[in-house]
Amino acid sequence: MPNPYETTPAAVFLRRQTELLAHRKTQKTIAHEAGFTNGNLISMFKSGASKVPLDRVPALARALETDPAHLMRLALEQAVGKTASVAVLETFGTPTTVNERAWLDEIRDASGNTDPKLTARSRVSLRAIFGR
Repeated sequence: MPNPYETTPAAVFLRRQTELLAHRKTQKTIAHEAGFTNGNLISMFKSGASKVPLDRVPALARALETDPAHLMRLALEQAVGKTASVAVLETFGTPTTVNERAWLDEIRDASGNTDPKLTARSRVSLRAIFGR
């Protein structure tokens, strides 16, 4: 029987991020840096056996060397489900990462702060940057 949160974006992200850091940090190190006394918790989050606790997202993000806004968005969806997560994000706005804010700043500068619409042409150009 699969773990209840195994396929959530949060669990998938944690598996990928810990793999990227594996050459420098063990899961036990990540857990310790995040303030968890049980090093096995990282395995539980990665496998989807347990949800990422929302109150620990900032510390866990630092330990995983990732943006806390990104991890919070994933953990929030995992904690309350997609529908409730959307309602929270509609109410409070989508958290943006440091990298996303840099893109936004560049778009504003490049457009002369004209608030450009996302057209079909600009969407195609943007997707081409990412090979999509």
